[in-house]
Amino acid sequence: MIVFKVLLLFAVGAVAGFLNVLAGGGSFLTLPVLIFMGLPPTVANGTNRVAIFMQNVVAVKKFHDYRVFPLRFALLVVLPAVCGSILGAYSATIIADAVFKKILALLMVGITLLSMSDTTRGLEKREVKITGFRWVLIILIFFAIGFYGGFVQAGVGFLILSAMVLTGFDFVEANAVKVFVILIFTVFALIIFTLQHKVNYLWGLVLGCGNVLGAYTAAAAAVKKGNRFVQKVVFAAIVVMALKLLFG
Repeated sequence: MIVFKVLLLFAVGAVAGFLNVLAGGGSFLTLPVLIFMGLPPTVANGTNRVAIFMQNVVAVKKFHDYRVFPLRFALLVVLPAVCGSILGAYSATIIADAVFKKILALLMVGITLLSMSDTTRGLEKREVKITGFRWVLIILIFFAIGFYGGFVQAGVGFLILSAMVLTGFDFVEANAVKVFVILIFTVFALIIFTLQHKVNYLWGLVLGCGNVLGAYTAAAAAVKKGNRFVQKVVFAAIVVMALKLLFG
């Protein structure tokens, strides 16, 4: 049984890591599996952050190596995201498991509907002048995204890609920003979950090894195959999420 659980977690992690780096929604696969393995929902939520952290370390390095990482912009938006994530993570640790499970179900519906609305259509390389008002809007949006990511994580990639439409970056650059922002705010969220004893590091590390494999493959594919390939993966991820929600 232990061997089966290890293999299951690794395999699900690999699929989730690939989806998370190229699009989003991988945690909609990993959270149910962690809960199925017997972890309380809030502990599964915290444990999942170990894998997200490991996955994004690899993804950030790969995007940086391929020189498609807009570091300056990423550093500007990561601060409000971190502030939001600290508040969101703390909120997630103090609610009851039964309440969290219901909230997770509602958020799955909401994020799936958002992802199906094709809000990332504008992610193509273009000149965009980010004015003072647009900066304020971007900062507020990333604070809200950070809160959501700190609270539940699942589907936060779609939210960041949607927000990146305001910036003029394409899918590949937007994904590079996405994995960096998630990496940094996950560090703070993971600390909070750990302090509240909401992390099973053994299962988190097993899951994380799978996520790392998926992330490594996804980052290389994003750069080598380009914007159109990433668009197709995002669309496929949306379809899978919708089907899972309808029939799962």
